[in-house]
Amino acid sequence: MSFIIDRRLNGKNKSAVNRQRFLRRYRNHIKKAVTDAVNRRSITDLEHGEKINIPTKDINEPVFQQGQGGHREIVSPGNKEFQQGDRFSRPQGGGGGGGSGEGKASNSGEGEDEFSFSITKDEFLEFMFDGLELPNLVRKEFKDMESVKQVRAGIIKDGTPAKVNIVRSMRNAQARRRAMTSKSRRKLRELKAALEEELSKDELLRSSVRIEELETAIAQLKQKIESVPFLDTYDLRYNHFRQEPQPSNQAVMFCLMDVSGSMTQSHKDMAKRFFILLYLFLERNYQKIEVVFIRHHTSATEVDEETFFYSRETGGTIVSSAIRLTQEVIAKRYSPSEWNIYVAQASDGDNWDDDSTNCSKILVNELMPLLQYFAYVEITPHAHQSLWEEYEGVRDKFQDRFAMEQIVSEADIYPVFRELFRRKEA
Repeated sequence: MSFIIDRRLNGKNKSAVNRQRFLRRYRNHIKKAVTDAVNRRSITDLEHGEKINIPTKDINEPVFQQGQGGHREIVSPGNKEFQQGDRFSRPQGGGGGGGSGEGKASNSGEGEDEFSFSITKDEFLEFMFDGLELPNLVRKEFKDMESVKQVRAGIIKDGTPAKVNIVRSMRNAQARRRAMTSKSRRKLRELKAALEEELSKDELLRSSVRIEELETAIAQLKQKIESVPFLDTYDLRYNHFRQEPQPSNQAVMFCLMDVSGSMTQSHKDMAKRFFILLYLFLERNYQKIEVVFIRHHTSATEVDEETFFYSRETGGTIVSSAIRLTQEVIAKRYSPSEWNIYVAQASDGDNWDDDSTNCSKILVNELMPLLQYFAYVEITPHAHQSLWEEYEGVRDKFQDRFAMEQIVSEADIYPVFRELFRRKEA
């Protein structure tokens, strides 16, 4: 048996295996540090690495030490100077401490309270999105035949050596050899029987000429049988594979952001922060996903990523315009039979007159039957408004596909995001 040991060094002489073991061991500490980092970072600085601090007491490990042998009686804890029953005076200046100081505070003391290390961007994002997923993601019908899988399609006579089917080839070879030598083997058995019969006769009745003829015939038949090749190119058979189209699990996420006048700059920053988290999550964890950005005030507009996050356009509030535009885009480009469709909406809940009722009617009667999941976040420190109340009725009818949460401050964004997209237990 051969053993291959890879002794190549990783970058900067670091062991990737040991690093991954360390990250798994202190996963809870790192996840807490990542959560704190997400909450304090700016909206443009969410995808960089992070410096992690772990208290020293949490990384200490028990160790075995060599002790003194033999039978000894000492005061423990203590030292070698005192024996059982000894008396000693109380130390002056109050109780003693476990440290190495002199009982007084110092402005120049040294110590090691925490262990610090840095995690990379990829490791940071891995911990940030650990345990999250798009809810209700299912496989849809064929789409442009992009997703294919190699499946077995029987056995063929021609192919490459890498695809040779050894069992079938050997089976064919054995069948061919038996077919080509069947008459010779039958004749060989007859000759052997005749030779045995001749040899079993009395020495006076045996014919040496007959025995020699039989032995010569047997040798010739054996040579003829052995001359049949063990494996011929005619025997070779090859595994055949064909490309079978697979159902696609592609998805599209609609990001709806309220940019009306009632949304203060602080509210807009929190909405952008939420959508940046969502965008990073989708970009990292899902390859076949498209993102559609929609901004709305009195009217809704489909925009690109740059405009969505940095445009300063504002106005009144008609939320149904964004929902209607989402419905139109789905009808034009994203068939529900081919796409998993998701919607994430962020607003302060303020809406124009009876438009909140229109929003709930559109969702219940037209949009929700097309969606896998709808996530609504209301960014306000005040009491819920009419839009939230109308959406509660939608949530009651679509409990497994409609979720809503409130964001009061920046500290709520990441916990709310995790709650909306946490992995459901099977």
